[in-house]
Amino acid sequence: MAKDLWLPKGYELSDGSKIRSLLFSGDDWQIFDTNGLGNILLARTELAQKWNETSFLDESLLSEVTFGTESFRSLSSHKKYALAPIENGGSPDSKVDALAFSFTLKESRKVSEDASFHDAIYVEQYSKLLPTWTLTPHVDDEVVLGTWITGGVVISTDSFRRLANLTGWMPASDLAEIIYTAGFNTPADAGLLTKRKPVPRPKTDGKTAVTDAAIDPEQPSSRGDKVEHNVFSLPGRPQLEEFFNEHIIDIIFNAEKYQAMGIEFPSAIVLHGPPGCGKTFAVEQLVEFIDWPSYSIDSNSVGSPYIHETSKKISEVFDKAIDAAPAVIIIDEMESFLSDRQSGGTSSVHHVEEVAEFLRRIPEAIKNKVLIIAMTNLIDLIDPAILRRGRFDHIIEVGMPSRIEVASLLDSLLSKLPKAEDLNMDMILNALTGKALSDSAFIVREAARLAAKAGKTQLDQESIDAALKSLPEDKEKKSRRIGFVWDS
Repeated sequence: MAKDLWLPKGYELSDGSKIRSLLFSGDDWQIFDTNGLGNILLARTELAQKWNETSFLDESLLSEVTFGTESFRSLSSHKKYALAPIENGGSPDSKVDALAFSFTLKESRKVSEDASFHDAIYVEQYSKLLPTWTLTPHVDDEVVLGTWITGGVVISTDSFRRLANLTGWMPASDLAEIIYTAGFNTPADAGLLTKRKPVPRPKTDGKTAVTDAAIDPEQPSSRGDKVEHNVFSLPGRPQLEEFFNEHIIDIIFNAEKYQAMGIEFPSAIVLHGPPGCGKTFAVEQLVEFIDWPSYSIDSNSVGSPYIHETSKKISEVFDKAIDAAPAVIIIDEMESFLSDRQSGGTSSVHHVEEVAEFLRRIPEAIKNKVLIIAMTNLIDLIDPAILRRGRFDHIIEVGMPSRIEVASLLDSLLSKLPKAEDLNMDMILNALTGKALSDSAFIVREAARLAAKAGKTQLDQESIDAALKSLPEDKEKKSRRIGFVWDS
């Protein structure tokens, strides 16, 4: 929050109320508490004009406020209504509050297809979200709503199960209604969510409720009539994206047609490739999209110097995942405990027992609707019995990203930011090709930070050049397979 107040304490407004304190502040706006019935939003003239020109706010709602040589535009709002930036607004106190915000988000989106509301100011009294157009990446409306409902946890409404767990004060059916009011779909398996007794929330004073008439009458009246198109997106890795959609997503969300042909559940998969090729990022994106409980098995979580202890911990993870099914088990650094039992250094009874535990539990977990995804940098060290069909049906090689894949990711990231038209994309691609996709994402974020720090309104080449200098230089160029191969 800015320390310099545009209006001093005690400043008298046109309605006779006086300024008491600064509540929230941005670069071009401030929100004040008064000793009257309302709070006020103060905006610089340029921002207020943009709200008016883009039809977000009618000029008639604004008044002029002057202090010294400064002139501002003000908007008054009764204190019983929310007037706050979304990122600082806190979670709703009731279903009515949440429905009011959902309706406001939906109506505000009708005003502009391009504005991002993650940095907007919520004016509940007038059902307005006022964007402030800061130099930060665009955020999808589903994430804006999920983050607001939880009071600051960055989460999309697509992650219905996680969102329901974070909002235990309301029934899952109410959460689905709130999401529906905003114009979004709930996941196909939302009805599988275990019913739980809602945690009571404090009662608040009455506010205007969003009635059924306020919801778009052209939308289907039954939430069961909604259709969701479940297509997973992984910018920068089109082939891996295609594989996940075909072999996992489609089977999960269109289970009936696969079950009719004897396919009950997706097979287990192994991703292997050099460090930094993007295996972990791809799996994290997939797990977030599926929105099932996930459990990890790695050397840190299950490793133990005591005989039988490691296999016991492995078994416990599988038990938890089966109990929570449908769920996901992620096996990271699988070479740590699934290397060849016949190799010279790993032939102990201890190691044989760990491999045997995996051999026993993997088919059981798949049968109980637990998706198994393993990752390794050293596929040649893995015990052959583990990699046989029936355990891991798909062995996927993920190489370092190609130039085309880096270009695809950059195009996706830069499309969400205001940017200069003269960016030297060839130079940027030359610098990032052969590096991890996470490096590309970092460069865009870092360049945006540097541009914002310098007061720029666009991402320019100078900011990107400065960000690129922060990447460590490769000590040597290694010959590597570029791209992606899967054995189906």
